[in-house]
Amino acid sequence: MGGAQLDVYKVDLLGLLTHTRQRKQPNQNSKMVKWSDFERAAIQDIFSKINYDVVGCAALSRCLIVYPWTQRYFGGFGNLYNAAAITSNPKVAAHGKVIMAGLEKAVKNMDDIKTTYKDLSVLHSEKLQVDPDNFNLLADCLTIVVAGQMGAAFTPEVHGAFQKFLAVVVASLRKQYH
Repeated sequence: MGGAQLDVYKVDLLGLLTHTRQRKQPNQNSKMVKWSDFERAAIQDIFSKINYDVVGCAALSRCLIVYPWTQRYFGGFGNLYNAAAITSNPKVAAHGKVIMAGLEKAVKNMDDIKTTYKDLSVLHSEKLQVDPDNFNLLADCLTIVVAGQMGAAFTPEVHGAFQKFLAVVVASLRKQYH
């Protein structure tokens, strides 16, 4: 049997450790994500239709309200004591725009988001020391806000493309943590 082998360990339903050997998949390139034409078009369409100022602020506000422990990274933002204070906070709105600008960079560089986000990953992991799980929380909030903005146009297929895009973005932001 040719090709490199990979040891795979799993825990079954009874808690027993099992071991198998699998052939490594050829031509796996960790930098590349395969995007279908539909996925590319869907992502570009989403970002061409949404209002960055509204979506960025709403997604970050939702994240800070629903997951209040995320507020610890925004101590310099002033009053974040309740939902009304968060949603009307100009620093939250401004950072929402920064987030959307960062996502726009990913849209423009879909073939190499990890390289595009390298410096941002270093910033969040080393300087800001953001818990990387928070990226998933923000991505979930962003999905909810975008779905609300797009309405019926946010079909399951479009939703799937958007989730894939956000998963790549989150993985790229988490890259420096590993």
